[in-house]
Amino acid sequence: MSELTFYEFFAGGGMARVGLGSGWRCLFANDLSPKKAAAYRANFGGDDLHVGDVHAVTPAMLPGRADLAWGSFPCQDLSLAGAKAGLAGARSGAFWGFWNAVLQLKAEGRAPKTLVLENVCGALTSRGGRDFASIGAALSDAGYRFGALVVDAALFLPQSRPRLFIVAIADDVEPPASAVDPAHGAPSAFRPKALHMAHAALGPAARKAWIWWRLSPPRVNVRALEDIVEDDPATAPWRAPHETEALLALMAPLHRARIESLKASQVRRVGAVYRRMRLDASGAKVQRAEARFDGVAGCLRTPAGGSSRQTLLVIENGVVRSRLMSAREAARLMGLDDAYALPSNYNDAYRLAGDGVAVPVVRFLAHELLEPLLGRGAAARRTA
Repeated sequence: MSELTFYEFFAGGGMARVGLGSGWRCLFANDLSPKKAAAYRANFGGDDLHVGDVHAVTPAMLPGRADLAWGSFPCQDLSLAGAKAGLAGARSGAFWGFWNAVLQLKAEGRAPKTLVLENVCGALTSRGGRDFASIGAALSDAGYRFGALVVDAALFLPQSRPRLFIVAIADDVEPPASAVDPAHGAPSAFRPKALHMAHAALGPAARKAWIWWRLSPPRVNVRALEDIVEDDPATAPWRAPHETEALLALMAPLHRARIESLKASQVRRVGAVYRRMRLDASGAKVQRAEARFDGVAGCLRTPAGGSSRQTLLVIENGVVRSRLMSAREAARLMGLDDAYALPSNYNDAYRLAGDGVAVPVVRFLAHELLEPLLGRGAAARRTA
C-alpha cells in the first residue's frame, strides 16, 4: 500500500511529521525560523524543507496533490494572553499565507484532499468569534467541508494542553459514516461549549459545510510528570536552597501549607510551578507562585520571560528542591522520544517544544480521522 502524502506548513521541529508516522511521506515543509529549521534538518534532513515567509510559498514549490496539508499557524494574536489582533495580526495572520497557497493549488486542480489547522482554543473566541467565522467562510467558499474538535494533550501526556483542530475535506472526499457524529454534535470533551458557540456564529454557507466529526476517547496509560523528570539535567541545574525558599515565599498561604504537608509525608512528589500575577486582599497585583501536584504539568509556553518557563518542585525526604524544567523534559511533554535531536541552546530547545503540536495527538487524529477519511481505516490497514 502506498504512503499517504502531506505538506507541513509552520513545521517548527517537525512534530506533526513525527505524529503522522511512517505511513506518511512529506512532500514539502516550511518554517520562517532558521533555528527551528536547523532542528528540522537535524532530525529529518532538508530535502523537502523551505525556510522563509509562508506568504512567499508558490505552487511550484508544492509537488503533486498532497493527501493532507497540516498548518499549525502562529497563535500569538489569537491567544488570550496575546495582543488579541486576531487574524489581522502580523503573526497569526500568517494563516492567510497558508490559505493563499491552498487556493493557488485549487486553481491548478491540486487542492489537498484534507486540511488540518491547529491553534489555541482562543481561536474560537478571538475578536468575538469573527476570526473563527473568517476561517469557516474561507473553507466553505473554497469548496471544503469542515468541522472542529478540541483535544487536550493530557489524554496522552502529563501536560495540560487543550488545542483546537479544524479538519477539512475537499469536495471529492466522501467521509465514512464512522467519521461523522450521528448525534450531530452532542456536547463532549472534544466539543466544549465554546466550540458550539463558535459554530453558531458561523455564516450560512459555513454552517452548511460543517461536519460534526466523531472521535472515540483514547485508552492510554498516561505517564505521570514524575516519570519524565531527569535526575540531574545539564540544561537546568538545581537552584540553591535560598533560591528555592524565595520561590516558596511567593506562594499564597494555602499553597505553602500544602508544600509543608507534602514534606511531612516523606513521599517523593514532583510538581510544576508557574509564576502568575494575582490580586491580593487589597486589590493590588502581586506575583504568586502556584504549584500543582496532580501528575500533570501546565501548558508549555515559549520562554519569552522567566514566568513563561515552568519550574519543577521535587519534594523528597522532607527536602524541597527546585529548578527550571529541562529541555529534554519539555520535549518529553510534547511526546518526542529521547532520540529526537534538540537544539543545544536551552531557550531554543524550550521554544521548539512550546511552539509545537503534541505528537500523540497528531497520531490520534491521523488514526481516528484522517486515515479513515483517506480510505485508510482500521480494516484497510489490517488487509494491507
